[in-house]
Amino acid sequence: MNDLSFSASEARPASDDLSQIGREAITLGREIVEIAAALDLLAMAAADQSTHLAAADRAAHTIQSANESVLSGISAVSDAAERTQSNVTETAAQMRKTAEHAHKIAGWVTSVATRMADIGQTLAQVTSQNSSIRQIATQVNILAINAKIEAVRAGDAGRGFAVVAEAVNELSRKTATTADGISNAIEGLDRGIKTLRNEAEAITNDASQVLSGTEETDRAMARMTQSVGETRQAISDIAQRTAEVREANSRFGPAFAAMTKTMRQGADQVTQAQGRANALITVGETIVQHSVRLGGAIEDAALIRFVQHEAARVSDLFSTAVANGRIDMAALFDRQYQPVAGSDPLQVMTRFTGFTDEVLPPIQEAALEIDPKIVFCAAVDQNGYLPTHNRKFSKPQGQDPVWNVANCRNRRIFDDRVGLRAGRSTAPFVLQIYRRDMGDGNFVLMKDLSAPITVNGRHWGGLRIAYAF
Repeated sequence: MNDLSFSASEARPASDDLSQIGREAITLGREIVEIAAALDLLAMAAADQSTHLAAADRAAHTIQSANESVLSGISAVSDAAERTQSNVTETAAQMRKTAEHAHKIAGWVTSVATRMADIGQTLAQVTSQNSSIRQIATQVNILAINAKIEAVRAGDAGRGFAVVAEAVNELSRKTATTADGISNAIEGLDRGIKTLRNEAEAITNDASQVLSGTEETDRAMARMTQSVGETRQAISDIAQRTAEVREANSRFGPAFAAMTKTMRQGADQVTQAQGRANALITVGETIVQHSVRLGGAIEDAALIRFVQHEAARVSDLFSTAVANGRIDMAALFDRQYQPVAGSDPLQVMTRFTGFTDEVLPPIQEAALEIDPKIVFCAAVDQNGYLPTHNRKFSKPQGQDPVWNVANCRNRRIFDDRVGLRAGRSTAPFVLQIYRRDMGDGNFVLMKDLSAPITVNGRHWGGLRIAYAF
């Protein structure tokens, strides 16, 4: 804990106080940068959570919509199942009535076949009796012929007998003729009855098959009725569960709205805190500038003088090149950044990039030898564009973007807070503290010293020197 109180006897030069203020401001800046980094992570986490929350909200709406569709579909299926069950029940009843009629028809057909058999037996008896009658008629006819012969022999005495014999003969012929007619009729009737009997037997077999099929159909209809009933019960269960899902889903909306509101408020507060932290960082850096300008001494004093000297050298180098016609002011202040095709992260070119590649390396490479703490030395324009970097950070890009971030830092625009302030500040120097992104989530806490570069009195950008604590 720092105690700034002292007695009159302990009075010391103001420069000592300014030096202390400068050191404390640097320490404060470092702590604020760490807080700002934590706020950055919190802001990113809040943004991710907001994204996930929005996705969850959309998913909930999708579920709700799908649930409503399911409910609608279930209602339609339930109605169809109810109609199906009604139809199946009605059809089953009709099938049972048909089966009853089929049973009656089959019984009648069976009885017809039985009666046909009885009639056949009766006809057989009639045929037998008719055969006997024909035999008797034949015998009577023979007797009548004999009687006629005897009556002729008897002469007049046998005339009466001859008349009787003739009548008997005529009767026997008629009887034989009738017997033959009866026999023919019986044969025709017997054939017809046999045909009817065969057909009746065939119909009986068909009726048996129909009855068997009807019984199986009845069993199938029973199973179908049971299946439809079970389906309706399942549909009812699904409808109940879907209704429960709808009720639960209906509670998601207010919950997501409340969470979204809270998340948005938290994100707004984090954003405000970031702004305040960045403002505090700038205030601390300004305090350092004022304390040094007023005579305070800090451990960075030598590097402050160095960066100011080197920035002046670059200013003179650029101004001389313009005077000699090596490059004109329009090209030197070109801000039309042309993307390098296929670069990742993006690299850009301007009309002065080739010029800085020629003139800046001697100054920037030599700066790395001044102090082992120096990590890089590079000039940036007012937009944070760094055309020419130290050789160790100017490797050709490869296929790995993470490797490119750490090793291919030339021709890139660093328009973060530190890069823009270094390029746009016209103060004698700016000392900033920041976390340098080395790629793949790796950051290094560093100091950044910069001084302005001017060309014929026009502010071009700044020369940056970054070094570790």
